[in-house]
Amino acid sequence: MNFYHELELILEAETSSKKIAMFSIFYKHYKTGDVEFEAEYKAKKFEEPSYISTCQIVPPQDVPKRSNLTTKQGQITLLHAIAHIEYSAIDLALDGAYRFVGLPKKYYDDWLEVAEDEIRHFLLLENLLTQLGAKYGDIAVHNALFEASQRTETLIERMAVVPRYLEANGLDATPMILTKLKKLPKSEMIQSIISALTLILDEEIAHVKKGNIWFNYACNQNGVSNEIYFEIINNYYPQGFLRAKNLNIEARKEAGFSCSELNIMEQKSIC
Repeated sequence: MNFYHELELILEAETSSKKIAMFSIFYKHYKTGDVEFEAEYKAKKFEEPSYISTCQIVPPQDVPKRSNLTTKQGQITLLHAIAHIEYSAIDLALDGAYRFVGLPKKYYDDWLEVAEDEIRHFLLLENLLTQLGAKYGDIAVHNALFEASQRTETLIERMAVVPRYLEANGLDATPMILTKLKKLPKSEMIQSIISALTLILDEEIAHVKKGNIWFNYACNQNGVSNEIYFEIINNYYPQGFLRAKNLNIEARKEAGFSCSELNIMEQKSIC
């Protein structure tokens, strides 16, 4: 089994069931050493996300807003939005392994492990949607995460933008969602959503930490200071650090952010 070619096929799989089944077979072969890295493989630039035949894609501002979380529709909207993030994250992790060749094997180990985690997260959320009589694809989505993968064509940019910015933002956002959920009247579904998001938050810290490790690796390979992080993010998201944030300080520190970075993000001394 060829590593890059097989990942390309998995990335192009148009349904979640097909993608997950293909990855499961591939990953078993990978973990037993039955996969060959092709020399000089040229990665394809994908023109559209793999979920295009499953989901209606709309601009971010047109994605249905999360409504009253005590209602069935409000819970479906929330779960669908997070399931879409997790499904997009599967492809982001796979694309990270597919697109950047000639790196240490640990790099590929890390991002395939992340892909496996994201699949588990997606299936957890998909199961909750099923319990509510819904499925992935029922609600319109945006493709901002796919566009981020299209734009970040170097390892240093990919690690800065995807795990250390986009995924790290999730470390900040999820606790706020959990706080709202915990204030609602208790129900079996609300408790299931809280449990799912708590698990996802805990495991996403490790994903961001992997991104931190490989961002620093890319900085060393390029002979630049890791302070280039802010320059990269400002190029992609000019307002990224100007908006008010509720940083999850402890989670970000555990994931590898330094106090000096966190102070810059908060625009004041916080640690």
